[in-house]
Amino acid sequence: MRNYLTGPIPSFLGELTALQYLNLAINALSGSVPKELGKLVNLVSLGISMNNLNGSLPPELGNMVKLEQLYIDSSGLSGPLPPSFSKLTSMKILWASDNDFTGQIPDYIGSLSNLLDLRFQGNSFQGPLPTTLSNLVQLTSLRIGDIVNGSSSLAFISNMTSLNILVLRNCRISDNLASVNFSQFATLTLLDLSFNNITGLVPQALLNLNSLSFFLPSSIGTSLKNLDFSYNQLSGNFPSWVSPNLTLNLVANNFVIDDSNNSSYFGFKLTMFDIFSALPSGLGCLQRDTPCFLGSPQSSSFAVDCGSQRSMSVSDNSMYQPDNADLGPASYYVTGAPTWGVSNVGRFMEAPNNSYIINSSRQFLKTLDSELFQTARMSPSSLRYYGIGLENGNYTVTLQFAEFDFEDMQTWKSLGKRVFDIYIQGERKEQNFDIRKAAAGKSYTAVTRKYTVPVTRNFLEIHLFWAGKGTCCIPSQGYYGPSLSALSATPNFEPTVRNAAHAAQTKRTSNTGVAVGVGVGAAVLGLLVLSGLYVLRQKRRKLSLDKRELYSCVGRPNVFSYSYGELRTASENFNSTNLLGEGGYGAVYKGKLTDGSMVAVKQLSETSRQGKKQFIAEIETISQVQHRNLVKLYGCCLEGENPLLVYEYLENGSLDKALFGSGRKNLDWLTRFGICLGITRGLAYLHEESSIRVVHRDIKASNILLDTNFNPKISDFGLAKLYDDKKTHVSTKVAGTL
Repeated sequence: MRNYLTGPIPSFLGELTALQYLNLAINALSGSVPKELGKLVNLVSLGISMNNLNGSLPPELGNMVKLEQLYIDSSGLSGPLPPSFSKLTSMKILWASDNDFTGQIPDYIGSLSNLLDLRFQGNSFQGPLPTTLSNLVQLTSLRIGDIVNGSSSLAFISNMTSLNILVLRNCRISDNLASVNFSQFATLTLLDLSFNNITGLVPQALLNLNSLSFFLPSSIGTSLKNLDFSYNQLSGNFPSWVSPNLTLNLVANNFVIDDSNNSSYFGFKLTMFDIFSALPSGLGCLQRDTPCFLGSPQSSSFAVDCGSQRSMSVSDNSMYQPDNADLGPASYYVTGAPTWGVSNVGRFMEAPNNSYIINSSRQFLKTLDSELFQTARMSPSSLRYYGIGLENGNYTVTLQFAEFDFEDMQTWKSLGKRVFDIYIQGERKEQNFDIRKAAAGKSYTAVTRKYTVPVTRNFLEIHLFWAGKGTCCIPSQGYYGPSLSALSATPNFEPTVRNAAHAAQTKRTSNTGVAVGVGVGAAVLGLLVLSGLYVLRQKRRKLSLDKRELYSCVGRPNVFSYSYGELRTASENFNSTNLLGEGGYGAVYKGKLTDGSMVAVKQLSETSRQGKKQFIAEIETISQVQHRNLVKLYGCCLEGENPLLVYEYLENGSLDKALFGSGRKNLDWLTRFGICLGITRGLAYLHEESSIRVVHRDIKASNILLDTNFNPKISDFGLAKLYDDKKTHVSTKVAGTL
């Protein structure tokens, strides 16, 4: 288990007839399952999960009548389950998800009356579900999903009152919730009936289950924490038990808003629960058939950096908005404008941390915008993004992906598979989409998908759906399901409405035109006024030329994520108590942004020509190179007289202060060696590995910063020189102080 064994499963294993436990899971075994394993009549547990096998299960395995545990999930098997499995009446655990098993789930499964845990998700089973499943009254966990064709009812679960976990997701169930007496399911902790055709009122008995912690009326059980009612046909008034302590997803239903207690929110009436934040605002924009701004578009594009805490401008000058809302297992978020929203459904199976946002500081390949891929939103079931109030017409939707934690080396950690479906406007665009496969088997590699889609009701829906396929537990438990790094929607037509940012820019341009007109008119009033205006103009022209020179090194002004007011507040009006250091360029201050993150703000001195040159060199250099041993540039600000650069804040300051300052650190030999090694790695990257060659020219202890763990980061690229990567030899002089 958890090795990287290759080749076929040896048939000679069938000669080990005294064997009771055989676990070959999480390897790279290939070929078919040898029929000789059927000779292991004393076997109690067999595990061949997460391998690269093929073919069908040999009927000889039905001879293992003592078998209690069979793990064949994510093994690559196909075909129908053999009839001989009806003899495996000792079976307690059967995991067979994420294969390509076909046909109907056999009726004989209902005769395996000792079953406690049954998993049949992510296959190609045909419906309907066998009614004989009702005989499995000892089941504590039942997971069936992704049934093809047919129609089933809920009646077969009525006697399964020992269930702790019940997942019947996308099983083509057509029934009324009232057909099951949920008051008898006292130990139920997880219930997922999503993506079916279930109708009717939510039973009071279901909501009174004090152990229920997820998913599907005057009261509910006190332990109920998460409810997902999204994408159903539920109606009626919002219930009185809604509270801030309950995460509740009511997206895409037909709820009737109580007119006696309502308010208007962007043209849609919401109850008092929205007003007092019992529910996140914006729910009205995500109701079925009644999206916000229906018939009155407000925007023509949007772009989202999934999981990111700050907005980001990328190489094509597009601005991506942050998306760091804490979405739990049944929740949604709508921007304040609103222009877009996001909805998540699902709880990761037995995951240690239940994280819905993943991140990595690694450099990503095949992209000019590596940072855009360093965060991603992940879902164990269903992840949706919405464009709200879009002008109708055809759009190009761009989805950007990258796989994170599957190693590219030949180890068991490379065996993971993330597989999901992509729907846009309800149409499936990709089935069994595998990010890593699309990246030619590589992790940390950007993958882009573009689709042309229509918007006809001022509303766009992007849906990433986990259909039960892919591994669940590599590299860790609960690492699966759809993942998305960034998305954007741009019109394929000339829009008649503009986004707020564009409108503001247009207004500024208009105001500038008015100012110029007034200046020209005033010039005719007299020579004195003209002379004064000339002097003022010359001064402003110099400032404008300086500002344009700064703009030219980074692109358009809208690439900058920070306003002057935001950074002034963060540094407490550039208070001297937050001063970290000073140099010829100006001063560096510690700052705390509104989201709580700490930054270092470098302020260009008003009189420093050297500072302006260094400012330009800093942006030209550090914006093009990223490495764990280089200080990270977050952004900049050109508002006001003194341009600002914003960096990551490193708690332990500079190396010279750590070694020689009044508050010097007690650095042991191992730490000092690690600092030297990190500096060397950073320089090697600059000189040999990055897409551009960089000579720093000012390496010294004061330009080496240390993070919390004393990892070194090279800073201050104001004197650096950039060279073409084809040059193998470069001569330059040391430019900094000695």
